[in-house]
Amino acid sequence: MSSRSPDESLRVAQALADAAAAESMKWFRTPLDVITKADESPVTLADRAAETAMRDILATHRPADGIYGEEHGLERLDADSVWVLDPIDGTRSFITGSPLWGTLIGLLESPQGRASPVPPPMGDRVETAKPHRLEGGRITLGMIDMPVLGERWIGQAGKGATRNGQSVRVSTVSEVGKARIVSTSPDIFGPADWQAFDRLSRACAMRRFGGDCYGYAQLAGGTIDLVVEAGLQPYDYLGPAGLIEAAGGVITDWSGQPLGLQSDGRVIAAATPALHRAALALLNA
Repeated sequence: MSSRSPDESLRVAQALADAAAAESMKWFRTPLDVITKADESPVTLADRAAETAMRDILATHRPADGIYGEEHGLERLDADSVWVLDPIDGTRSFITGSPLWGTLIGLLESPQGRASPVPPPMGDRVETAKPHRLEGGRITLGMIDMPVLGERWIGQAGKGATRNGQSVRVSTVSEVGKARIVSTSPDIFGPADWQAFDRLSRACAMRRFGGDCYGYAQLAGGTIDLVVEAGLQPYDYLGPAGLIEAAGGVITDWSGQPLGLQSDGRVIAAATPALHRAALALLNA
């Protein structure tokens, strides 16, 4: 596994997802010690064990690559390839026995030269004008793996998106009034952001809450048309971004700017460019 070909990178990503699932499923629906992190999100032994297993694979097969992980920090962010890892997205779902949690994997690659260092996830951020990238690179692979559901959603730049090997694509919905919108929870929004989301979502045909990362998979599969969230970190949105774009959708921040490691954590994903433009207008009205 020394090459950087798309097929080899996909094999590594599959191995990462397999390793994370093997660890996390040992702990699912068992008594867990839950720790509150500095950002007040819960972390469990399962999160940490799963990310450790993923890092062990990268240390063996891609030792020169960088890692941007939720649980065990940042390594070599100036590398040409950086893996963005969230071993259990939806920890609250996990600890309450809900099956709607998943493993998120994104691969950022810088084919034109070495990537520039970026700051860690906490603290002040600045916008980036380049899509899903370290300097000079882009996201080439995004995966949402749902171990309990037995669904693996994969997007690769230029190759499209699949669910368990079957091609998927976003819907053709272009009007807010016909759109189905989802967000994880009202609790993720501050007062101003909630007002904006509420304005947009009440104009949609249907709004739903819950599901964590699965909403992005649903969008890629054409059964949801909009996902709008706030308070996210790069490991929450870069893997889904690779999937959404490969499935033909659009995903940006709330200003319509491409997402990157320095985005402000407010994300909007839409099935079509027209729907994205209309939704942005309502968010920012």
